[in-house]
Amino acid sequence: MELEDFIEILKIDSTSSKERELAEYLEKKLDDGICRVERHEVGDGTLNLMFSWGTPDIVFCTHMDTVPPYIPPSIRKESGRKTIFGRGSCDAKGQIYAMYRACRRLADSGESGFGLLLVSGEECGSKGAIKAAGYLPETGTVIVGEPTDNMTVSASKGTMAFDIEIKGIPFHSGYPEYGKSAIDMFIGFMNGLNNTVFPEDPLLGKTTYNVGMLKSDNPRNILSGILTFSLYFRTTFASCDMIEKTVLGLCVEGISAKPLGGDRPMEYLTTGNAIGIKSKPVSFGSDAPRLNNFRNRMIMGAGSILVAHTENEHVTEEELDKATENYIELFRYLKSNNI
Repeated sequence: MELEDFIEILKIDSTSSKERELAEYLEKKLDDGICRVERHEVGDGTLNLMFSWGTPDIVFCTHMDTVPPYIPPSIRKESGRKTIFGRGSCDAKGQIYAMYRACRRLADSGESGFGLLLVSGEECGSKGAIKAAGYLPETGTVIVGEPTDNMTVSASKGTMAFDIEIKGIPFHSGYPEYGKSAIDMFIGFMNGLNNTVFPEDPLLGKTTYNVGMLKSDNPRNILSGILTFSLYFRTTFASCDMIEKTVLGLCVEGISAKPLGGDRPMEYLTTGNAIGIKSKPVSFGSDAPRLNNFRNRMIMGAGSILVAHTENEHVTEEELDKATENYIELFRYLKSNNI
C-alpha cells in the first residue's frame, strides 16, 4: 500500500454510520490473495472486517468511522516532509494504513499467526468492537490503533455518561415568582457539580466532565419549562466508583438523571524499556476496553490526539512510517516472548 492508496481511503466519507462504503472498499483493496477475509454485520447497517494470516494470536485493530464533519484530504510538503491533512488522517485511517503495511511486511517475511481487525462505530459507543467480542475466539494480544504519538499506552481514563432532564414551571418572564426556570435549576446543578472535589489520581490525574446536547426550547419571554442535556465524564481509578452517587445526589426535586454506563479506567500492556518504545497514560477512550476476549491489550499509533477531532487533523508520512516499524517490532516482541 502506497501513500496514494491512503489518500483514496481518506476520500471516502466514513463519518459514524456511513462507514459501510469504506468497509466494502477495504474488503477488496486489502485482500492480498494470501490472507483470509471475513465480514461481519454489526447490526446497524455497518460492517466489521477481519483479515487473517494464519490463525491469529496477535491482532492489530482499529476503527473505520470518524467524527463529523467530513474533511477531504490534502497533502502539504515542506522541506521534503509530507503532512497529510483530512478527517481520519490520524484518527484512525492512518492506523489502518500503518497496520496494513505492517501486516504485509510480516507476511512477506514469512510470518503468520496475526490478523487485522477493522471495526465500525468506535466514535459512537464502540458498537463494532462489542459485536467483535461476541464472535472472536479468546486469544493472545490485541494492539489497538489510536493517535498516541507512537507511544504505547500504560493506562487510560474511563468514561461514564448520563442523560439529564430538568423540569421547571413555565411562566411569563415578567412574573418569575410564579414559575420556576429549568435554566436556573441547571445552573444550580452545575454549580454543585463544579464544587464537588474529586480525588486526583496519581496515574491518571484529574476527573473531567463535559456537557453536550444542551436543549431548552422556551421562548425568551417565558421561563424554561424543560431542559435536557448529556453529561459525560472521564473517570480515573480514584473517582470512577463515586461518579454515579455524586450525580444522583445532585438530583433535587425536578431533576432526574439516567445513567448510560461507560468503561472503567484500565491499565494496558507495554514493553517497558525492552524495545525502546516509550509509554504514557492517556485521557481518551478507545475500543480496547470492549475487546475483552484478548488476554492482553495494547494501544499505540501515529499522530496526536491533540489534533484528532479538529479542523486541523493531520499526520506526517514520517509518523506513519514509524508506526509501521513499531507494529512490526511489537509483533516480534510479543511472539518471541510468548505474550
